Amino acid sequence: MVRDDEIQARLREVNPWWRTTGTANDAWTGADRVLRDRARYDLGYRAGVLDDVAEGPVDDKLVLLRGPRRVGKSVALKDTAARITARADVDNRQLIYLPADGMTAKDLRRALVLGRELTRSVDVSSARRRIWLLDEVTGIDGWTAILKYLRDNTLVGDDTVVCTGSSWSDTGEVERDLLAGRAGSGATQRTRLLLPMSFRDFLAATRKGLPRPGPVAAWLLRSAEAKRMAEEVQFAVDDLDLAWQSYLTSGGFPRAVAEYHRSGMVSPAFLEDLVAWLHRDVDPDASLDSIPRMPAELQLRSTSPLNRRSTAEELGFPSSQTFDVRLNRLVRSFAGLWCHQVSENGVRVAGSQSKFYLSDPLLGWLGHHLRAGLPEPSMTSLTETTLAVMLATAIEEAQPGRWTSADTIGYVRTGKGNEVDFGPVPVPTAGSTQYTTPLESKWVSQGWRGEARVIEGKFGDGVLATKNITDTGEKSWAIPAPIVALLLG
Repeated sequence: MVRDDEIQARLREVNPWWRTTGTANDAWTGADRVLRDRARYDLGYRAGVLDDVAEGPVDDKLVLLRGPRRVGKSVALKDTAARITARADVDNRQLIYLPADGMTAKDLRRALVLGRELTRSVDVSSARRRIWLLDEVTGIDGWTAILKYLRDNTLVGDDTVVCTGSSWSDTGEVERDLLAGRAGSGATQRTRLLLPMSFRDFLAATRKGLPRPGPVAAWLLRSAEAKRMAEEVQFAVDDLDLAWQSYLTSGGFPRAVAEYHRSGMVSPAFLEDLVAWLHRDVDPDASLDSIPRMPAELQLRSTSPLNRRSTAEELGFPSSQTFDVRLNRLVRSFAGLWCHQVSENGVRVAGSQSKFYLSDPLLGWLGHHLRAGLPEPSMTSLTETTLAVMLATAIEEAQPGRWTSADTIGYVRTGKGNEVDFGPVPVPTAGSTQYTTPLESKWVSQGWRGEARVIEGKFGDGVLATKNITDTGEKSWAIPAPIVALLLG
């Protein structure tokens, strides 16, 4: 357990704005290491996931922000801190940032108590709520019980609290301790995901002149509005296709996007950072140089239901059960996404094989870049993988919690043994339930009508995500994959 004086010293060190007044931000933002490091790779992208915390009222909201490592959660917290300390209506001492790496639950409890004590001068004129930014707190065993107690029994319950983490293995504890019956006084989305940059974000940062139609709801991909948008940007289809291929090569991690945009490649250093993350969170018992093989093999097999036994044998795991543990760790670390088989009504088919998608295109390139002899992933499989993630993200935004419940996308088998990549799944809307538009990923430049008959035979209509074909005159529509991605989010 860390001593009180050590915790106090840490709090003073990581909250430099306590020593400034008013809106004088330059002193601390210019010296902050996280923001300085981002400046080296800055293309102007800013995640808006905490905009309401940065700009809204200081109330008793509770926000749990999760996402993969290296995606920029700490940067988002520091950006939020910079915006808060620039506000005239907030005293800088109301803001308390705490990096929780290496802490225990008891350390966390003392830090929350001591943080309020160190900033007690803010309460001289009137009681002030605090804004707590707790970085990587979800790695602490028992953190939810500590926060529950403090929010139920102390003034922390009146404060804004933002917690970040890189895993969702503690989802049960979060729901039990923090979410049930504790909505706070203001309406806010309490569980949020920060994932790598979407294709829309990528274009905004690297191809500002290209059109960015949409978004529309995932159940409106065949709406009149979606048709109008798709047809209006046909003039830019070739440029969007080239941008899409760049996105499939760089992925959406902000640093990777900046490196690829500036030099045409992602640096080996950042690729090794991703490998170190997977080694730490997914397979710490493996040798470091063996890690890139697993995402390479998963990307290779991503367009078909995953045969876990044969994949485990190919990768040298002693059993499929051992391999299952690694797959589930990939998912819990937001590096992977399950796509279960579902019925035509979106109900999961018990006992069936599932597809497995990586959560960012760059993960599929790790093997090729870092292990001699491993092939490049195909643009066809990367397109399907990326559309899977974007559709899952759209479903998660419509109904938060679906991602961590592995209940977003699903594929459907037809009576003749074919598959529709992404069948309709239910999403609740205001007063009703909508079903997402059936979607098939076919990265082709011709011959799409043959593929469309599969989706039409099962559902009557749907959308095929092509390479560069736009055709909205048939029962099923052909829309280029980059435009589908933009329509989704």
